[in-house]
Amino acid sequence: MIVAQRKPLDEIIAKAEPFKKVVIAGCETCVAECHAGGKKEVEILAAQLRIAFNRKMVPVEISECSIERQCEPEMIESCAEQIAAEEAVLSLACGVGVQQMAERFPNLPVFPGLNTTFMGTHSAPAKWEERCAGCGNCVLDLTAGICPIARCSKSLLNGPCGGAHDGKCEVSEEIPCAWAEIVERLTKQGKLGQLRQIIPAKEWDTARDGGPRKLIHGEAAP
Repeated sequence: MIVAQRKPLDEIIAKAEPFKKVVIAGCETCVAECHAGGKKEVEILAAQLRIAFNRKMVPVEISECSIERQCEPEMIESCAEQIAAEEAVLSLACGVGVQQMAERFPNLPVFPGLNTTFMGTHSAPAKWEERCAGCGNCVLDLTAGICPIARCSKSLLNGPCGGAHDGKCEVSEEIPCAWAEIVERLTKQGKLGQLRQIIPAKEWDTARDGGPRKLIHGEAAP
């Protein structure tokens, strides 16, 4: 899932303050799962903004809506009439949802209420960790299901660097060395010899380095 966290309240207040009517639009999928942009977070932020603007005696009317997935154009339509009547949109979606909202309402200012961080997993209560860098050329079958691109600080493809110590990354003692984990898992599977196979230099043109990417599904495309 896409992981995000809310921007500082003061930053959001400054963005909303110039307008008289602002709608906070939540997104009920990824950012709801990480407690950043779901219906509950919309309600909390709306209450905080109303209190802040009342104290400042700034007449900003805050309304709320919640969309199942802001990244899907047809789902935005569920709140389109309400949004079109506002002066600005504060989107609590990931960066994809914010851009989709801005495309749907080109005459409205749309500003993000979240900072999109990474694609990750819920690893413990209130804790999410990065698991995928979306490189477009997956090697997880060669690395025991542990991604060296996203989980190794240096994105090394053929074993650890010289900085790892006691299974931890030299960047931080709180970061497990991805390659130490790969070796441990392959050892348990009796497949450590698999590491003798050199993973060739990666085709990075499938990653973000190759520019904005597109995917067209041949069978589903009209």
